This record gives sequence, C-alpha cells and structure tokens, in this order.
Amino acid sequence: MSASRKLLVHDGHVADADGTRRADVGVRGGEIVKVGRGAEVEDADEDEVARVDAGGAYVAPGLIDCHVHLVSDGRPDPKGDHRETDATLSYRAARAMKDDLRAGVTTVRDLNAPNSVAVDAGRAVEKGVVQGPRVRACGEAITATGGHFYQMAREADGVDDCRKAAREQLKRGASVVKVMACGSTIWDDVQAAPELTYEEIRAVVEVAHAKNVPVAAHAPGTEAIKNAVRAGVDSVEHADFMDEEAARMMADEGVYWVPTAKALREFVERGPSNGFDEMYVERARRTKEEAKQSFELALEHGVEIAMGTDAGTAFNYHGENADELSLMVDRGLSPAEALEAATVNAAELVGVNAGKVEEGRYADLVVLPRDPNKDVSAWKEPLAVVKGGEVINDNT
Repeated sequence: MSASRKLLVHDGHVADADGTRRADVGVRGGEIVKVGRGAEVEDADEDEVARVDAGGAYVAPGLIDCHVHLVSDGRPDPKGDHRETDATLSYRAARAMKDDLRAGVTTVRDLNAPNSVAVDAGRAVEKGVVQGPRVRACGEAITATGGHFYQMAREADGVDDCRKAAREQLKRGASVVKVMACGSTIWDDVQAAPELTYEEIRAVVEVAHAKNVPVAAHAPGTEAIKNAVRAGVDSVEHADFMDEEAARMMADEGVYWVPTAKALREFVERGPSNGFDEMYVERARRTKEEAKQSFELALEHGVEIAMGTDAGTAFNYHGENADELSLMVDRGLSPAEALEAATVNAAELVGVNAGKVEEGRYADLVVLPRDPNKDVSAWKEPLAVVKGGEVINDNT
C-alpha cells in the first residue's frame, strides 16, 4: 500500500508513553490524523481506506534503535568488513534494513560505515529504491589514528583535523556525527587513557552543533564518558564503566545514555563456542557486570535512556532488536519505561517525528499481541508493522 493512501487500524488498544487505552488510528499521507474510539479518516470513501484489523491487540509506536551497524551482519569479527567492497556492504545493509523493519523497528541510527554507504542506504529508503526503516547515519565515525575501529572509520589527530573530519561527514549528508572517545570493552583496555582528547571531541561538537546536528560518543570507559559529556555530546554509547560522577554529569547536562546491553550478552554467551580467546570473553564478562552497576547509577541519578542494540556486532543479529528491551527490564526499568526509552526518548534523540501514537506524528506503528506497557516480551512478536502509513506486513 502506498503511503499516500489512507489507512485505518481499528478494533485495538493504543499503547505508548501516554499509557494504554482503547482507540482506533486513522492515517493519511504517512501521518496519523486521528486517534480515538471509532476513528475514521476524513474525506475518504469507504473503498479508499485500507484497513488493519487489530482484533483487540495493541497498537504501539514503531521501535527506534539508536545504535546499529547496517553493513555488519553479526559475524564474529566485524572489523573485517573493511575488506569488503562498498557494493557488497550495500547489499548487507539492504538485508539488515529488511530484517529490522519486519521486526518492528521503523527508525535506526547507523553509527559507523565506510564512506557514504549508510547515508546512501537511508537515501535509497527515502526514494523507495529499497524497503527499510528510516535511517539516520553518521557516515564514518571519527577516531584517533589507530584508534577504535580505525579500519572503517575516519582517523583524525588534533583539533584541526577533527574539525575537518566532522565537516567531511556533514558534507556526505550525515544526520549525526560520532566520535570514538576510547577503545572497545572487548578488544582494548578502555580504562587506559582515552583516545580522543576533550579538545578534539569539543572541536567535533562545535562543528556539528553549528549545523544543528547531534553528536554521539562511543565511550565505554569512565574518563572517556566524562570527556565526552564535558565536550557537549548529545548521547553516550555503552558507558559500561559509568561511575557516580559520570552519572551525575550526564543527568545534569541532559545527555542521553544508549546502553547496548545486547552486544555484551551475545558475545559472552556465544563467544566461547565460536573460538574466541578466553581473555576476550572474560573481559566481556567483567564489563557486563560493570554495566549492570552503571544501570543502577543511571537510574539512581535520573539519566535519560534511549534504546540501542549495536546490531551487527559479533553474534548480535539484525531483527532481534527487541531483546534489548527485555534486558533493560532485567536491569531495573519497568516495561513502560523500556517502551519510553525505545520510542519517545529515542525519537527525541535521533530527531524523528515519531515515538507516540498521536495526531501529527509519522504513522510508524507496530501491532503487538499483548500490552507492551505491562509485558516487555510483546515486542518480540509483532503482528503487523506499518511505516509511514505503508503496511509492511500484516499477520493480524
């Protein structure tokens, strides 16, 4: 169904950050135009309106995954992806977008891909060349020479070079800029000296913010988190070694935290049977325990959380994104708080007019068998997915 057509999702409950209530949802031109009992699409003949019969199920906003890697497909060492051609990686991105969308993820934020592959993937979706979620992409992440994921990122050293690297991503059409503030929790000692300095990160932030583009910081390590927050980033990714000062700083500055708990879980559970050196698996185990404490501190100090999975990293497959919500609940969020993190909070962070089932927002919807405000497992069983008014799949 074309997004220009009219759609009515009827006989269901609406479940979003405003709670759960009985309501139908009317859609026109890709946007929600009516929410309420007996909602209809105005100025439409009966035979012009496509219908999704929710059958008493729950109509929620589409999930927004704030941290994915579209060119990576869960193979054990995604750093090897740099050896592939851009064409090959584009095919992978198309498959990843299809898997994510059918799982109910209607927007993704890609946080590192070679050249303009992820940016171009988003443009291809917008033009209808391929089917997928809305894509917000950083282009290439900015890392120190030899720094985290240098194989697929833009290496930069010093304030002037970092400033230029940020401008290069904006020239590509990046809708977010990413900095690698330190190394990886698995491959490196992230508690050693941060890789990019405060001054270098600050230079990137100044360039991006001048164009109203947000900045995301890969910062698992404690000092890297603090450097990134002081520099003015909009979100910190991972933050596995958050201490109390870092939590307070993030809360005070309104910096979003994107925990990506799923990435660590998959590596810990699947790494040993896939031949990974025990040193790396044990490092991941320790980091996983530290990340649980980070969650406690974040909740205690009121850090805003947005959902992100790091999909594409080792054994962390696209289409399994909803697992992250269950992990957030395991670590202390209620199902309703997890819903908020994956919808309205995530929408604010990535800058899309979605995240709630209300008039004037994008018609990005997922029909679920149970109330996601009460049962987080409902996200894993989407009955139907609608993106921009287009019915992607309907098994109601």
